[in-house]
Amino acid sequence: MIFTVVKRELLAIFRNPAEVFNPLVFFVLVVSLFPLGISPSETVLQTIAPGVIWVAALLSTLLSMELLFRSDFDDGSLEQMAISPQPLLLLVTGKIFSHWLVSGLPLVMLSPVLSIMLALGVEGIQGMLISLALGTPTLSLLGSIGAGLTVGLKKAGMLIPILILPLYIPVLLLGTSLIQTAAAGGDYNAHILWLAALLALSAGLAPIATTASIRISLSH
Repeated sequence: MIFTVVKRELLAIFRNPAEVFNPLVFFVLVVSLFPLGISPSETVLQTIAPGVIWVAALLSTLLSMELLFRSDFDDGSLEQMAISPQPLLLLVTGKIFSHWLVSGLPLVMLSPVLSIMLALGVEGIQGMLISLALGTPTLSLLGSIGAGLTVGLKKAGMLIPILILPLYIPVLLLGTSLIQTAAAGGDYNAHILWLAALLALSAGLAPIATTASIRISLSH
């Protein structure tokens, strides 16, 4: 069931590729401009690299969250999903996973190339890949809650960051700290465990909360 939803969502997304590429272009531009705007010094770039990469990834995810349920709400298919015999929870889970495939996974794949401009070493790049691979799914999961709550509102793009940013802070702090520790040659196993725990907790609770938030939005 989930794989059917994922296939449907991917086909719908790639019919309108601008929705996919706009957040990715934003991510690339933000990371690329920092070496030009701050300093070309390797020492400075290595210091700011973890924060730059993670803030850019977080903002890119927020840019795409409003679109998660918007098209389905506009054409009425979201209401049909809510009253269909198929569990809405499975449909929501499939949509969240699809969102990560087209927004979070490309960020993970692009980040090693961009990290070269920020003078991250091999250890730092390895830590960055691990932190983004564990953190970006959590961003999609948590962001879906805000997207569900605001799907029926006209200015949802402004409300989602206000609702979701407090939930993103622990992921941001752990992700940047993991990269910093890895770049310094330290042991970052504890960071991995904490990010994995947040991912597991989000995977268990966020789809349920998102399903409830969608039903609340549709009832008004």
